[in-house]
Amino acid sequence: MGLGIPRVSIVSLLTLLLAQAAGAQDNTQVLPTVDVWATRTGTGIIGASSSVITAEDIARSPGMTLQEVLSREAGIQTWSTSGGKNGAGTTVDLRGFGATASSNTLVLLNGRRLTDIDLSGVDLSTITRESIERIEITRGNSGGVLYGDGAVGGVINIITKTGVALPPTARVEGGFGSFNQHEINGSAAASHGPFAVAVFANGVNSDGYRVNDYVRQRNAVGDLRYTGDEGKAWLNIAGDDQHLGLPGARLVDQSAGINELLTDRRGATTPNAFSSKTGEILTLGVSRMFGQNVELILDGNLRRKDQTIFSSLFGFDASDARELTTASITPRAIIDAQIFGMPTKVTTGVDYYNSALEAKRSVELNDPPFHTYNLRQQSTGIYAQQTTGVLPTTDLSWGGRLQQTRLSAHDRFDPAAPGGAFDAQATPLDSVETNYALHFGFEHRFSPALAVFGRVARSFRTPNVDERIGVNAFPVDFDLKTQTSRDIEGGVRGRVGALEWQSSVYEMLLNNEIMFIPFPPIGANINLDPTRRFGVENSASYQVTDSVSLKGALTYTRATFREGIYAGNDVPLVSSWTGNVGLSADLYGKFAVFDAVLRYVGERRMDNDQANFQPLIPAHTTMDVRLGGQVQNLFWSVAVQNLFNVLYFDYAVASSATFGRYNAYPLPGRTFIVKAGATF
Repeated sequence: MGLGIPRVSIVSLLTLLLAQAAGAQDNTQVLPTVDVWATRTGTGIIGASSSVITAEDIARSPGMTLQEVLSREAGIQTWSTSGGKNGAGTTVDLRGFGATASSNTLVLLNGRRLTDIDLSGVDLSTITRESIERIEITRGNSGGVLYGDGAVGGVINIITKTGVALPPTARVEGGFGSFNQHEINGSAAASHGPFAVAVFANGVNSDGYRVNDYVRQRNAVGDLRYTGDEGKAWLNIAGDDQHLGLPGARLVDQSAGINELLTDRRGATTPNAFSSKTGEILTLGVSRMFGQNVELILDGNLRRKDQTIFSSLFGFDASDARELTTASITPRAIIDAQIFGMPTKVTTGVDYYNSALEAKRSVELNDPPFHTYNLRQQSTGIYAQQTTGVLPTTDLSWGGRLQQTRLSAHDRFDPAAPGGAFDAQATPLDSVETNYALHFGFEHRFSPALAVFGRVARSFRTPNVDERIGVNAFPVDFDLKTQTSRDIEGGVRGRVGALEWQSSVYEMLLNNEIMFIPFPPIGANINLDPTRRFGVENSASYQVTDSVSLKGALTYTRATFREGIYAGNDVPLVSSWTGNVGLSADLYGKFAVFDAVLRYVGERRMDNDQANFQPLIPAHTTMDVRLGGQVQNLFWSVAVQNLFNVLYFDYAVASSATFGRYNAYPLPGRTFIVKAGATF
């Protein structure tokens, strides 16, 4: 697609953008301003398919988790290796990446990266639903310019609430449901003059659908900020504590007549396995306005995660304990100006991230480790993105990023420790790599009711630390190639009376896609042969009456290998067809409201089935409903998930040698939850 622009040209482009913006004298501000607390680009990126989930959408969703809320959006699929307990163990996949979705979907919190350099992905269950103001979704890889590596499938930006301009308020809610689930949620906010404070906390206990499927989770976040005439300052502190049982899979082997999905669906293969995790996040920032057109922002962030995973299967024990710390500083400028008479917005800045991981691998929890992996990764990126209104009806956007990544990876190996006799030391790696991302997009509005948009873009994803470490029982090769992608996309959005709709078509060409092959003869992370994604995404909403509305989405996604021995085969864990339709009705004002979502997920290939010779994960259709209401300061709700008690699974790992043999992770049938609370 002609995106192989020399790097010196990118530097020249960034310099030109800054020079133009700095030299602009006209103070007329036409393009919309950027909410620095939300995202550096406003809602979406010019040329890209985007959507917004509001706080009301979240509150009225029949789904209990953020993943269930997100799954209603076009282009988003989910799969789970647990019983869906509070969303833990559920992966969100933008545009069909299957097993590597967590590394190809970039998650932001208030415009800052949450996605870490490990493979565990962002645990959305650690973010309280009540704390969310809105969620902005930008599909495709154009977010790579503003946010760096990993934004291949798209960007999910979660915007949290603040106490700015609010009188003292408080909210408390309790709930109980299936599998002995109990939860409590609380929040409070207040402001005085330029100062504002907000706190949110929740706790969830559940025994889970299966044996050893429990969850014990606590989350809290506090936000303090100052808002002045010429500047702002903020401090945000968050923490989470999570303990999960890991029941493992259910075995199906058609040749041996074994089907644990039928004989012992709720049993556990690993009845003693667990995951224990704590996390802390500290964010500090200030912003200052210079005149009416230039805002400078300086913010920094410190994240720390400690996690221990223990599993015992067929008499073989394994323990993995790790500590991951990431520090970042991201100064940037947002400039609104007139350049050659055209309204222009420039977002430019520098990102610096420094991550350190220590991972200890042992047999038993208290054994000395036979591997101690130490990895340090530093990335420095410079970027600029410009949006210009070339006509009153036409906007153009272009930008680029240069990012240098330094990695140092070493292994302290102890052959005398338990388990060490069957392994060997990994080869150390010290590398420096430079990558770039590009974006060019446009939007043209034929009328207030009809617009077309399109873009071309290039992005990249560096291997994460888990992909370098692997889990194989022979020497690790830390060295993997960087994954790259090239996108082209076009779409149309419009409004006809009470109907709003958006449709887009895209193609993604990827090289060196990184994937873990779990079984011999590979048993390690590899760079795949070139792959391709293409699809069509449609979404619409219709306000039937003042009190009744409909919302739906229909998506076709195809992920295939372009070259190599699997050329033409489907990439595992990607459903070709997904769709949903939802109904919201105010039955009696706010006193009684009803919401329902009918969701369809098509069949998909199992993990590890690149050869496409195993049976497919069956398609399934589920329905969630919710009835709720509010009387003065009291509110209540009753929600039922999977109303028709469909017994299904959406994730399985296939044998690479025996047809009909696979490990599946069953999901619950019908469940319910009852909640009630009050505001003060």
